[in-house]
Amino acid sequence: MHTFSLIMLTFLIGSSVAVSIVKDLLGAVIVFMVYSMIMALLWQQLCAPDIAITEAAIGSGVTTMLFVLTLRRINKK
Repeated sequence: MHTFSLIMLTFLIGSSVAVSIVKDLLGAVIVFMVYSMIMALLWQQLCAPDIAITEAAIGSGVTTMLFVLTLRRINKK
């Protein structure tokens, strides 16, 4: 599992850099969702399932939905 954690950390760093580089706002939201899912996987690897479930539900689900709804509302105006 050590190799898996290193691969996930590499993807985590890559996605955190990609969020600030991506020019499209919807693309940045999707990359942020990927970041949150990778964090949930890493919390699971660290034997913290309660934090992993919270990160997956709030970080990937609720926050992403709020960002997408906000983008839709901004684009209508």
